Amino acid sequence: MMTDPIADLLTRIQNALRRGHGTVTVPASKLKMEVLRVLKAEGFINQYEREQGEGHPSLKIQLRYVGEGQSVITGIRRVSRPGKRVYVGRRNLTKVLNGMGLSIVSTSKGLMTDQESRHAGLGGEVLCQIW
Repeated sequence: MMTDPIADLLTRIQNALRRGHGTVTVPASKLKMEVLRVLKAEGFINQYEREQGEGHPSLKIQLRYVGEGQSVITGIRRVSRPGKRVYVGRRNLTKVLNGMGLSIVSTSKGLMTDQESRHAGLGGEVLCQIW
């Protein structure tokens, strides 16, 4: 039984990048699709699509590389976990690597980046950081 599906998604992406895979498949959920929507909008992945195979639906993610096997994502860190939730106010949202990375924040208006959250004046739960 999986207790943290977002950590599972991030770990599968990170492992696929380390092995140089072009795609990775993960079990589908609405929250994972929203995380992937933010990653695609920010240019960290090429594409994702929902697939209905035998049994449960899955998400096929096309990873993005630049140059000779150099991935766009160099690091991923899960911030808020089921055992320790991390909530921040709009004034306490910190920049990841001085703006080179981003945080994905779950707000009352949906998932958004830390920059969008600051602009909208919203705080929320910091799910992860990506750079």
